[in-house]
Amino acid sequence: MLFFSASKVWIPLYVLIIFLFFKNFNWQNAIKFILIIIASVALSDFIASGIFKPYFQRLRPCHEILSEMILVGKCGGQFGFASSHAANSFALFMSIFLIFRRQNLWIFLLLFWAIIVSYSRIYLGVHYPIDILVGGCIGIVISLSIYKLFKLKTSL
Repeated sequence: MLFFSASKVWIPLYVLIIFLFFKNFNWQNAIKFILIIIASVALSDFIASGIFKPYFQRLRPCHEILSEMILVGKCGGQFGFASSHAANSFALFMSIFLIFRRQNLWIFLLLFWAIIVSYSRIYLGVHYPIDILVGGCIGIVISLSIYKLFKLKTSL
């Protein structure tokens, strides 16, 4: 579970996604779609980490009930509501799903990736299930909003 929670593990996935966009679209559309993904993930991360965590200030399980836990990795920051990992991974999945709108195997693999990354955060004791649920919803709503905004401003 530490593997799925590590941010550097995502780098090959990002490289593969960029490669697939340039393989499937002309470079102008590939750039537009990559910008949609970057904006979705960045805004989801900002909302989860920059707004929700400081506003709600709910302690992570590893800070709140550490004496009752066997901590596998590091606990992380003090506050955990909402999960940035869930927000980011679901923002990535939803953006790609909206862009391709086809039933490709790799889109479902991204959904599985978002679920396993989110679950790993609960397993590691750094988030409660509601942190994951809200984080995932943030990622999905932000991705939908940014995609619709880009669609209004450009011809996607």
